[in-house]
Amino acid sequence: MPPAIAVITGDIIASRRLGPAERLSAVLDHALSRLATRFGAISQRYRGDGFQLVLPQAWQGVSAAVLLRAELIRHSRPRQRWDARLAIAIGHDDPWRDEARIADASSAPFVTSGETLDALDGDHHLALRLTSGDAPCLALLIRHLDALLDAWTPAAAEAIAELLCHPESQQALAERLGISQPAVHKRLRTAHWSLLQETLGYLERRLKDETPAHD
Repeated sequence: MPPAIAVITGDIIASRRLGPAERLSAVLDHALSRLATRFGAISQRYRGDGFQLVLPQAWQGVSAAVLLRAELIRHSRPRQRWDARLAIAIGHDDPWRDEARIADASSAPFVTSGETLDALDGDHHLALRLTSGDAPCLALLIRHLDALLDAWTPAAAEAIAELLCHPESQQALAERLGISQPAVHKRLRTAHWSLLQETLGYLERRLKDETPAHD
């Protein structure tokens, strides 16, 4: 059996109301670039505000989605929130190395991810599906995670995005952001960083169990 991959299909929320399209495009490109560096993600953008990513390590799918949303939310302005709807699908498929193939992909993880995004209602911005079957406990946990991210401020999202890319001490993060250590502590408390760490760690372990390696 081929290895498991994670497919993330998404679109920007209310993209037409977010100002110049060029700025939105640049921010999204930067976010996708960071996911490529951090997780080895291969991405494909589509006309308008849609995009799709493939991660070679399926268990990193949720962490990658959190980083992507953090990268967008950090650029929010007053009365103009930047965010995305993301649907993660975990399943087995051939290894992905050529991004040109993504647009033509029709295997289970790609189909499931697209269908899950289409099924997201207006109150939910994050979803997870396994092609092997339903996982109600994981789905419920993702809803809690979604609610946590929805409450982030841009400053909190900035701190989380940097920590997900550069695990380091609060003092080192303060120096990276050019702010005080107490200010970093406040941002992380606002973002519920400790709870987020535990949640992502649990989800990564569960997804590893759900998608064991195959020779």
